[in-house]
Amino acid sequence: MNALQLRAVQAAPWGTRLLQDINLLLGPGQILGLAGPNGAGKSSLLRLVAGDIAVHSGELLVHDRPRAHWPRQQLARRLAYLPQFSLLNFPYTVAEVVSLGRMPHATGAAADHDIVQQVMAATDVSGLRERPYTRLSGGERQRVQLARVLAQVWDTAEDGRALLLLDEPTTALDLAHQQLVAQAVRTLAGRGCAIVLAIHDFNLVAGLADIIAVLQDGRLAACGAPEQVFTPQLFREVFAIDVLVQRHPLRNQPLVISR
Repeated sequence: MNALQLRAVQAAPWGTRLLQDINLLLGPGQILGLAGPNGAGKSSLLRLVAGDIAVHSGELLVHDRPRAHWPRQQLARRLAYLPQFSLLNFPYTVAEVVSLGRMPHATGAAADHDIVQQVMAATDVSGLRERPYTRLSGGERQRVQLARVLAQVWDTAEDGRALLLLDEPTTALDLAHQQLVAQAVRTLAGRGCAIVLAIHDFNLVAGLADIIAVLQDGRLAACGAPEQVFTPQLFREVFAIDVLVQRHPLRNQPLVISR
């Protein structure tokens, strides 16, 4: 079973094509990292899979079924999306915001409570549980929103039935919490959840992703394992910068160094 498949997908929600001829395949438990310059189409691709943007042509399959054929309630139990900006101006407590992720499910109050506790611990927001969301810092809000989407797919990840979409999940986070988020992503993937994430930090995404897809002007410029994709030539052609790419001294991943 494939968690996500795009076949020659194009998107043109406002007339101009934002995405062209996108072909991607992601299995359960795999992590796909999206890279590319600003405006390359990373957020548009995530919004397309999430359903915010319609497919103009081609096929988009979620768990081997066309996305449009999924009943909304069933899909919400399998697919969670964290956008780049999450707007919430109601004074819910942190625990209430995280609990919103359990709304599509019918697992009962006790099971939902247990899952909420687990995801709050995984994102280091347990100590904020009674705080009003509107009184949090930017980094704290980001972690709470991450906990919410983790709660949405926490149990369905177990048998490879979940797909998580993350758009810049480490924005406004300090280094310690960036590493915490990375560990939460690895944990969820290890339980069978397929994950697509966009992160501007090349070294962070190289350490997380099984597959890197580089977008340029709405097209795939490269797709493959991090060590295959992240080359000095690609950075010159796509990002217009010169970098050194070396083997990380401690991890089995490429290390991108700015000149």
